[in-house]
Amino acid sequence: MLYAGFMSATLPPFPTQPEEPVGEPELLQLSSVEDEPCLRADAARNRARLLDAATRLIAEHGVAGVTMEAVAGAAQVGKGTVFRRFGDRTGLLMALLDHSAKTLQADFMGGPPPLGPGAPPVERLRAFGVAVLYRLVEQLDLQLAAQPDPTRRFAHPSYRALHTHVTILLRQIVRDADCELLAQTLMGYLDPALIHHLVRQCEMPMDRLETGWVDLVARVTGTEPPR
Repeated sequence: MLYAGFMSATLPPFPTQPEEPVGEPELLQLSSVEDEPCLRADAARNRARLLDAATRLIAEHGVAGVTMEAVAGAAQVGKGTVFRRFGDRTGLLMALLDHSAKTLQADFMGGPPPLGPGAPPVERLRAFGVAVLYRLVEQLDLQLAAQPDPTRRFAHPSYRALHTHVTILLRQIVRDADCELLAQTLMGYLDPALIHHLVRQCEMPMDRLETGWVDLVARVTGTEPPR
């Protein structure tokens, strides 16, 4: 496996304060202003407590075990508190994914190469796709359960952050292309529903998906694949 080590097997613990990516300027805020107001210290602690409870429920019962009532019970708060904080179950699941997405974003913005700065852009693009593949497979049920409706899917901040990063890398490799549209083509390979189909239904091994991504990057960018 080329880059399997970039992704951990479990979601990291939730901090009580927002994390700051290091190295490069932040691409996008992964949560909207309405979803992430400046929280008082006690509100931030309560939010982290709710997300910790949801993470434990996933570990014990899978994504199906994450209901607003179950999270309220596990965190020992009223159900109304969970609804006020996250709106609905999809909002709660998206908050879980947003924390993981921030960790990935920090890695590709300020982590070690080839995923982070310091490697040629085509090597960073290869590493990015493989890192996202492993993140998707590790959290596949959560990824599918938290998918926004089709009208919001491509406008969601977490998707836009990844798309923006791919676009920036492509502009350094294929300067005469419509890199925004080309980035959408590459991101299609990293669609959670497609990965579910390939891994769970077609039983494709990860090394084949990894090789497929590297080959796709080579063909799209007109570069030589690594030997």
